[in-house]
Amino acid sequence: MNSEEEFFDAETGLESDDSCEVSFKDATQENGVWERRKKLPAEMISRNNFSVWNILKKCIGMELSKIAMPVVFNEPLSFLQRISEYMEHTHLIHKACSLSDSIDRMQVVAAFAVSAVASQWERTGKPFNPLLGETYELTREDEGYRLISEQVSHHPPISAFHAESLKKEFEFHGSIYPKLKFWGKSVEAEPKGTMTLELLKHKEAYTWTNPMCCVHNIILGKLWIEQYGTVEIVNHRTGDKCVLNFKPCGMFGKELHKVEGHIQDKSKKKRRVMYGKWTECMYSVDPKVYEAYKKSEKKSGGESKKLRQERSCEAEEADEMPEVQETVTVIPGSALLWRITSRPAHSAQMYNFTSFAITLNELEPGMERLLLPTDCRLRPDIRAMENGDIDLASSEKERLEEKQRAARRERSKDEEEWSTRWFQMGTNPHTGAEDWLYTGGYFDRNFTDCPNIY
Repeated sequence: MNSEEEFFDAETGLESDDSCEVSFKDATQENGVWERRKKLPAEMISRNNFSVWNILKKCIGMELSKIAMPVVFNEPLSFLQRISEYMEHTHLIHKACSLSDSIDRMQVVAAFAVSAVASQWERTGKPFNPLLGETYELTREDEGYRLISEQVSHHPPISAFHAESLKKEFEFHGSIYPKLKFWGKSVEAEPKGTMTLELLKHKEAYTWTNPMCCVHNIILGKLWIEQYGTVEIVNHRTGDKCVLNFKPCGMFGKELHKVEGHIQDKSKKKRRVMYGKWTECMYSVDPKVYEAYKKSEKKSGGESKKLRQERSCEAEEADEMPEVQETVTVIPGSALLWRITSRPAHSAQMYNFTSFAITLNELEPGMERLLLPTDCRLRPDIRAMENGDIDLASSEKERLEEKQRAARRERSKDEEEWSTRWFQMGTNPHTGAEDWLYTGGYFDRNFTDCPNIY
């Protein structure tokens, strides 16, 4: 592969919302086409009059999953809906399914793994914690997949999801236990849990764990996000491996948002080098071309040691947002693997949502009677916040949390264990580790004995 044209460019109309088919067959249509919404019902609620410090000052170094945060710091989505944003660039999975070479497939799968965290850029609002038993269904016939997720544990909070191709080409599943810690000026999120992508035609399974995420300037200044850490993607059939380094910001911000890595085969021979930014795009290039380029770049110089020292003296505020260089320098001979879809012009007033995220809590006509009663779209506190009613959102959030506590006390009194509905703890056949696995049956819509959690 040696040209950009051999890969999808994510801005070439692959995700046009204007051409979506109807997900729910009795939905109202205009000119035969369901028009997904382009904005939220109300603009983002101002947080200017609220101090997060009053809540977090006693929580330094603590795990935050049990800390009740005011609803104003949330965004109007459940964490289950946030997980579904992994699917925004599903066209990359379809592309991987179509490729005959395993290294070519690996680099597109790796681009998908990077794209799965791209929606987090500038998303500084906290998603609502899912209630135990909460679910979320997403069917996108235009993108060729459907997804179901369930909150399978409350303490610790664990969310399980399963997505599958409508044409039986792939399955993508995993469970996430987000561990949040407050470190004084920042909140660090460790997304514990394994992602598994199965390309059924090729009988391949890929697994990886997402990078760490850190939100800076929680107390003062402009909030900003960085992702960092090493992500290893393994093809369990071929032994191919992709190692991606999500680089921390660094002293001068030169590394902010950068991702670099390589693909090696089972004999550990380096086959492709990958580079880009998780906020923008990913490229791949032949390792020899990459090394030659780096050598020539080194010879041409760069910043002098003295200049770097002078800049170091200026960087007294470690958490200040560095200037973002919005472009990636493309090495000649590189292939474009993925490019992020531009956000709508009004995104900043819509919690920095992508066009995809804006649609996630939408109730299409006819949908309510088809959804499981535990679906996030029916959750009243999220709906109130989306509509701009912060007081109702706050009171409903408190009511739901108390209802959940009361139900837990009743189960404890009767010595009953909570029983998950759509997922069960089992063994991931590819990693051998414990994992929450989909048991099937959701899309048969046998919704009897559904718990009343709202």
